Amino acid sequence: MDFELNDAQKKLQQACRDFTDREIIPSARENDATERFPEDILRKMAPLGLLGALVPAKYGGAGLDYISQAIILEEVGRGCSSLRTILSVQLSLVEYSLLKWGTDAQKDTYLPGLCNGSLLGAFALTEPNAGSDAASIRTTATRKKNGWEINGSKTWITTGGRADVLIVFARTSPEEGHRNIAAFIIEKGTPGFRSNDIKGKLGLKSANTAELFFDNCLVPHEAMLGAEGEGFKIALFALDNGRFGVAAGCVGIIEACVEASVKYARERVQFKKPIASFQSIQDLIARMAVDRDASRLLVYRAAEMKNRGLKNTAESSIAKYFASEAAVRAATDAIQVHGAYGYSNQYPVERYLRDAKVTTIYEGTSQIQKLIIGESLLGVRAFF
Repeated sequence: MDFELNDAQKKLQQACRDFTDREIIPSARENDATERFPEDILRKMAPLGLLGALVPAKYGGAGLDYISQAIILEEVGRGCSSLRTILSVQLSLVEYSLLKWGTDAQKDTYLPGLCNGSLLGAFALTEPNAGSDAASIRTTATRKKNGWEINGSKTWITTGGRADVLIVFARTSPEEGHRNIAAFIIEKGTPGFRSNDIKGKLGLKSANTAELFFDNCLVPHEAMLGAEGEGFKIALFALDNGRFGVAAGCVGIIEACVEASVKYARERVQFKKPIASFQSIQDLIARMAVDRDASRLLVYRAAEMKNRGLKNTAESSIAKYFASEAAVRAATDAIQVHGAYGYSNQYPVERYLRDAKVTTIYEGTSQIQKLIIGESLLGVRAFF
């Protein structure tokens, strides 16, 4: 078992770290405060291959492996979780779903634009009454002579109000359960499709989040991704990748907490000496470091299994569960290290906490992750 990154991965890590320090961190606070979508930074990421990390070169991607993707998402997450969640959706949920399930025509049509930044993707599964219970979605797809007519709504869709191409899940039969769900590729501007941005979020403020509405939205037959009835399988496949991406981003949050806390503890003087010398401060920072390293190793384990084509649902859930909860712990402790200053936006640690909390909710709550892990151990399914 080799824990050392290879030369290409080390170069990628340094390039991503430099980009984050130069392009992402300086504007992260203002983008958060104004809820400004970081479109300019996304454009700068494209020439570096960051928007198409896993996609083969023939479609315009970088052709990297999952360890490399984890490195990218960690470094971007260290600078701005809003930007990381946008990137995670693009890479893990949209592009890789197209790679796995798309026809040649669908791949040729969408992947080059997603990789070069001319197209932004979104993944539309969640509905007002279907969150953790994704099999209970109510959006319908009715077969027509000239295509499929989509009716229904989605909510909490990252980049939903900005995306050019969306993977949308709908029920092709009124029968309940997961066997009658299909996935469709729907383009921005399709008649009958509209979005409404969601404001007032606790965190991820510069990542667009939207409600989607479909009113007799007609898409051609060839817009279906995969076969009829394969939608739920596609969703689960995508969520395995999405949880992996969230976990990698959480490592970045924890690393940012460590860096900010170490810097502040060395500079802040109380009782005539730096607070870094206080045992209680060292205790807080030591726990952050342990959580960071443990989270990173869990992410890399899942990444290596993905690289080898092994089933990794439980391992991705373990990484997501541990890293997301650890990110909340680290951000809470980082605020404690900063004292009253940590409670204001004068320092970034309050943003780290606001951004970290949602990672225990989206892509499957911590409670859902534990049920997935439990099923892998016990062989008994707790739901559906």
